[in-house]
Amino acid sequence: MGKIIFYEEKNFQGRSYDCMSDCSDMSSYLSRCQSCRVESGCFMVYERPNYMGSQFFMRRGEYQDMQRMMSMGMMFDSIRSCRMIPNHRGQFRMKIYERENFGGQSHELMDDCDNIMDRYRMNECQSCNVMDGHWLMYEQPQYRGKMMYMRPGEYRSFRDMGMSGMRFMSMKRITDMC
Repeated sequence: MGKIIFYEEKNFQGRSYDCMSDCSDMSSYLSRCQSCRVESGCFMVYERPNYMGSQFFMRRGEYQDMQRMMSMGMMFDSIRSCRMIPNHRGQFRMKIYERENFGGQSHELMDDCDNIMDRYRMNECQSCNVMDGHWLMYEQPQYRGKMMYMRPGEYRSFRDMGMSGMRFMSMKRITDMC
């Protein structure tokens, strides 16, 4: 089981909310989130309710100032929803496609890929099928830029998921024992 504690103020001050599962809308618990502590597990946090908007991967640790993290590349200053990432034991498999609806060039990944252009000569990835494991997809090579959490399932169109204009150029397995 995972546990994350959200605080309204920086440095773990103010009202708090303990969370041990997915939470689609934190607004009924806290007016904002300026710091958090991951006591166990791994979580994806989102800037908007219902797991929408910019995402950030959080592993065990203390995050005392969300504003400061924003200046270090995090795209938002308050968390509105979160999703717990379950432990995964076993192999990782994902098939990426150049075009929407599983069209164009495709490649199967079983390990991290720091640059799909260098490895596969693919300019972009617009759909994927995650068969095994949990993955993070990044908009830039070398696991940089905005990210998106992918759990097992079919993703026919990143554009339809609200990722319009975003290209995914690198993918990483979530191998942390959360």
